[in-house]
Amino acid sequence: MKRVVAIAGAAAQGSAGIQADLKTFQERDVYGMSVITATVANNSQTANGIFVRELKEIKAQFFAINEMVGIDAIKTGMLFSKEIIELVSDLLDVTAVQHKVIDPVMIGKMGSQLLADDAIEVLKERLIPKASIITPNRMEAEKLLGERIPSEWSALEDATKALYQLGSQSVLMKAGSINDQAVDLYYDGDRMEFIEAPLIDTVHTSGAGCTFAACLTAELAKGLPMIDAIKRSKQFVHQSIKHALSFRRGIGSVRHGASRQFKDSID
Repeated sequence: MKRVVAIAGAAAQGSAGIQADLKTFQERDVYGMSVITATVANNSQTANGIFVRELKEIKAQFFAINEMVGIDAIKTGMLFSKEIIELVSDLLDVTAVQHKVIDPVMIGKMGSQLLADDAIEVLKERLIPKASIITPNRMEAEKLLGERIPSEWSALEDATKALYQLGSQSVLMKAGSINDQAVDLYYDGDRMEFIEAPLIDTVHTSGAGCTFAACLTAELAKGLPMIDAIKRSKQFVHQSIKHALSFRRGIGSVRHGASRQFKDSID
């Protein structure tokens, strides 16, 4: 059984972060593990809903996994601070893991800032060059590039190529809604490909980005070629959004088990 680890924040509500990663790993039949960098728990009783873990705890979690289980693929999500990014960058050098999926998480669905402003340059300089693939959405891509990206095919292609210049082996930019399609752009320095799925009219998409990156990590660990792993992850997330959940308040969660639970499933 392939072994995968998510280095990310924990989301108390269960829709995103480590919780989404572990649910997705389970659904995709890999052995999932976690290194928790922070806990996000926004509520009416606390002024600050983000609680950052100490560097020594983050390091201890990683070495417990690496020494006792081993790792076939790594995914990073919410890292929050430049100090954590620097540590995670160093930790990635400890392993010979081939597949490193870097999801540059910056803003949560409920508006929480999940990456400090002074951490973006460190992310670009230290972590992204070590990635097999980065998976920013368009808002994150704009922050990485420092410019707005219009909803035009040529602009989207140029932005994806500019993201590739940051040093990752490949890029998957989630461009969002274009002509009633949810559009992603893949580029590896040679091949540009558009991956589309019908747009689903819902606000209940919490955890979609984490779930996509986690599915991609799992499929790469199992040996699927990159573009095939991307397409399978796109299908998995599409089903998760199509059958999303809505609870008491705010934006509801994608349903991580949708591809297993409903007839319109994927392999």
